[in-house]
Amino acid sequence: MPGTNLTREEAQTRAALLSVDSYTVELDLTTGPDTFGSRTTIEFTATDGASTFADLDGASSVREITLNGTALDPGTSYDGARISLEGLAASNTLVVHADLPYSHTGEGLHRFVDPVDDRVYTYSQFEVPDARKVYTTFEQPDLKSVFTFVVTTPEGWVVSSNSPSPDPEAIGGGKERHTFAPTQTMSTYVTAVVAGEYHVVRDTYEGDYGTVPLGHYCRQSLVEHFDTDELNLITKQGFALFEGAFGMAYPFGKYDQLYVPEYNMGAMENAGCVTFRDEYLPRGRQPRSFYANRANTILHEMAHMWFGDLVTMKWWDDLWLNESFAEWAAYYASSEATQYDDAWTGFTNARKVTGYRQDQLPSTHPIAADNYDLEAVEVNFDMITYAKGASVLKQLVAWVGIEEFLAGLRQYFAAHAYGNSEFTDLLSALETSSGRELAGWAKEWLQTAGVNTLTPEVEVDESGTITRLTVRQSAAADWPTLRRHRLGIGFYDLGGGSSGELTRRTYLETDVEGEATEVAEAVGEKQPDLLLLNDEDLAYAKIRLDERSQSTAVEHLSALTESLPRALVWGAAWDQTRDAEMAARDFVTLFLANIGAETDAWGLSRIPSYAAQAVGSLSDPAGRPALRERFETEVRALADAAEPGSDHQLTFVRTWAGSAHSDAALDDLEGLLSGSVAFDGLDVDQDLRWLLVTELAANGRFTETEIAAEEKRDGTISGREKAAGARAAQPLVEAKAAAWKAAMEDPSTPNETQRTIAGHFHQHGQEEVLEPYVQKYLDAVATSWEKLGAKRAATALGAMFPRVLASAELLDRVDAWLADTEVNPGARRYVEEGRADVARYLAAQERDGRA
Repeated sequence: MPGTNLTREEAQTRAALLSVDSYTVELDLTTGPDTFGSRTTIEFTATDGASTFADLDGASSVREITLNGTALDPGTSYDGARISLEGLAASNTLVVHADLPYSHTGEGLHRFVDPVDDRVYTYSQFEVPDARKVYTTFEQPDLKSVFTFVVTTPEGWVVSSNSPSPDPEAIGGGKERHTFAPTQTMSTYVTAVVAGEYHVVRDTYEGDYGTVPLGHYCRQSLVEHFDTDELNLITKQGFALFEGAFGMAYPFGKYDQLYVPEYNMGAMENAGCVTFRDEYLPRGRQPRSFYANRANTILHEMAHMWFGDLVTMKWWDDLWLNESFAEWAAYYASSEATQYDDAWTGFTNARKVTGYRQDQLPSTHPIAADNYDLEAVEVNFDMITYAKGASVLKQLVAWVGIEEFLAGLRQYFAAHAYGNSEFTDLLSALETSSGRELAGWAKEWLQTAGVNTLTPEVEVDESGTITRLTVRQSAAADWPTLRRHRLGIGFYDLGGGSSGELTRRTYLETDVEGEATEVAEAVGEKQPDLLLLNDEDLAYAKIRLDERSQSTAVEHLSALTESLPRALVWGAAWDQTRDAEMAARDFVTLFLANIGAETDAWGLSRIPSYAAQAVGSLSDPAGRPALRERFETEVRALADAAEPGSDHQLTFVRTWAGSAHSDAALDDLEGLLSGSVAFDGLDVDQDLRWLLVTELAANGRFTETEIAAEEKRDGTISGREKAAGARAAQPLVEAKAAAWKAAMEDPSTPNETQRTIAGHFHQHGQEEVLEPYVQKYLDAVATSWEKLGAKRAATALGAMFPRVLASAELLDRVDAWLADTEVNPGARRYVEEGRADVARYLAAQERDGRA
């Protein structure tokens, strides 16, 4: 049998053979720190006489397998991934009793011991195919069932699952049994068990459809940072919005939200038992964008309760729809129901950019990817799935209308509740509610890849009146599809007098199609100072500015009074810089002149990282020292000028610390740590201290002595992780060797520690010590997927590609490797993406050298 890589064809065959009536899953978490007991009883019907398999991944021992009362020999029926089932009856009972290892990689059942107080915490993470690491399953989304979880724990532990938490039963020996009621019908990947010494805060949501019990969970050592008032507020606002919009009560009875350690992702939509990374409970001062992002994540997972959990895709081909819908719904809910009513501006400034970037890499793919097996799912679970998909849904909403869109959703949920569906089912519901034909739209937007570029061509007469406005559409050679776009066009004029504001005079909305679209409504308008394509950000497309508009934007960006058009101009400038059409130093000039006046929380937080990349990677190497000096000096001036205690001050201090390289600046970083240097209103909390320590270590100012002292000061798991990152950042041969081993070779490195190390390994200015790792990286690619597993290999290969060593020689070396090496497609993808980044860097550097 082919092991863990289930194919779509195998899943379809199995689904045609059987239907799962129920699971009873008994987990014993008292058997020691390394393994837990798992006993699964599955009741199912099948085609009489058929053969199939059940899934159980990586059991350390299998004590018992019985099928319809007959014992099966584990040595012959279990291959480490699948249990062979032969000669099935019409009605069947499968019992499997096994021991399985706890995970330290955030997959399966993760076990964590808090270094602060030695308390133990466990949680499950099953998407895409990892329920089989905890109990025996038919691991595919269309074999839904009901689940009864019975969990044995040490006395005093808290346990949450998909049903309401029961009162525990004492069974002696310092143990308790928690027997949950059967769940609603659901897929295996959204089942969950979270158990440990968690702190719990309970509340209720009272809505039009009744009462929903709420639970908020965190580690005991994070209780002082547990801002449950805010978390409850966002939760209740989300329920009110979604129940009203979807016309349906929350479907899973109770709603627990659990903040767990060493988490692989942002969150997971387990039905009624949502898990979040506990970095969402910050220990120190964070800007508004942090809390906007957290609110978005809370709402994203809540939207999944209807879209994904209640109605579930038949197979992972429609994974994009799950995530794209939840992404769109979260921003919609944020903007409509919470204090973050500017959420769509944040989407433009931060999230949509990730979709544009992903869509221009060689690994791009259609939104509706062909996920023919589980390995393909892992490869295609990216920002095409999230950011591009949500952008395209946003455009669809603009095209059909929000009320028609929601009406289609209500019809869809009612028709497929607790079942499985395909995208065509949703499309049919939306066609019925909107009266529009959507099959053509779906083909051009969902089944093709690549991003279009829209460019205005303006003709005016002697009086400055527009006589012709044409929108030119282009596409990359590899993905030449020209699409239909619903496009807003804004006409902005500079005000006279002292205000000098750049305000919108006229707004047009039109459909763009093909290579050239004439905008007749623009004829007769006075040429504006700024002509902005994609105003209101309806379309998923890169935009360009005409010459007059470009000049206005560079000189007067901060004069735009609204945040969304500013975000669009920022995005256009950044796209042009990445595409080697605008010099990196010009983008830096634009940034330094305007970021101090930026009001959007996400723009303020994210745009500095673009400017830092322009300095470090996209600028001409010959002019880079002078640009670095300017950037360091002027960002420090922005920090000095910022309002005390403001997000601007915090962001500029962080950006300045990240850019510090001169002796004077590094002296000041040390002074911030010691207290001899201060910014009025700035609290140098533990998170900021670690940023300063890491930057000082990267510049050779701090060594193991100072890092170890800071780690002792911060005796938390976060402190351990940050210390590992600071050590990896050092420009020392021995530090790089240790970091390399931890991130690329040692599968026992905790997942969050690995992520931190990989993110700090490569530093500008450390070329000599990093050069040997080019070949080590290429040598490691072939074995990383098997050695580290898909998620950890993706983390390592993505972050550890030697981008900071960008050169023509590096491109040649990587090209030769790609031409001569066959490796796992998932691993190869990260090499190809890194290679594409380096090629982009070199083109931008050449352009900057001509400025």
